[in-house]
Amino acid sequence: MKGPIPAGRKAPAFSVPDQSGALRTLAEFKGRAFVLYFYPKDDTPGCTVEACSFRDGFAKFRKAGIEVLGVSPDSPESHAKFARKFRLPFALLADVPAAGKAPRLCAAYGTWQEKSMYGKKYMGVARTTYLIGPDGKVAARFDKVKPEGHADEILAAAVALPSAACKAPRSTSASSASARVHRSPRTKASTRRASTSTRASARR
Repeated sequence: MKGPIPAGRKAPAFSVPDQSGALRTLAEFKGRAFVLYFYPKDDTPGCTVEACSFRDGFAKFRKAGIEVLGVSPDSPESHAKFARKFRLPFALLADVPAAGKAPRLCAAYGTWQEKSMYGKKYMGVARTTYLIGPDGKVAARFDKVKPEGHADEILAAAVALPSAACKAPRSTSASSASARVHRSPRTKASTRRASTSTRASARR
């Protein structure tokens, strides 16, 4: 099993369907920065808080020319339901694993890891966010993410990237761009900030 991708390394290529069934690829973001955040499961408490954090900051990401994509092993149908329920205006990639296999995208980015709950060990998604630069390389990685206010720290790191908004993001039906962005009660923003040249510190 591969480990997490360090800053400065080329981001692994991917071709994964989103909640509408459209394939999303690394190649479509050539020359533009984007966020790829991995989360365990749709419509669970922490994952919902994290998704709504990105939803509430989505207009700022778009203004900066930065796309946002979520990734979990859930199906496109599950993603679509999750996106409708919370009016998520960005794409959710369905990294559905083959029987007995690890989710391919999660494995490629080193987020499919051994976890433990109530003394029982199992394999699952470690909450991790990657910021990919316009050059297609990992600009920063955030480990053991705290969902509350997570989008704020990602945005701060993203807008600091050189030429982050060199191209305007293309409008696609897959990203549900027409969805209205609703503000939820503000959560306390994390004070942790990532450097674009160094690996983000690990926190839960």
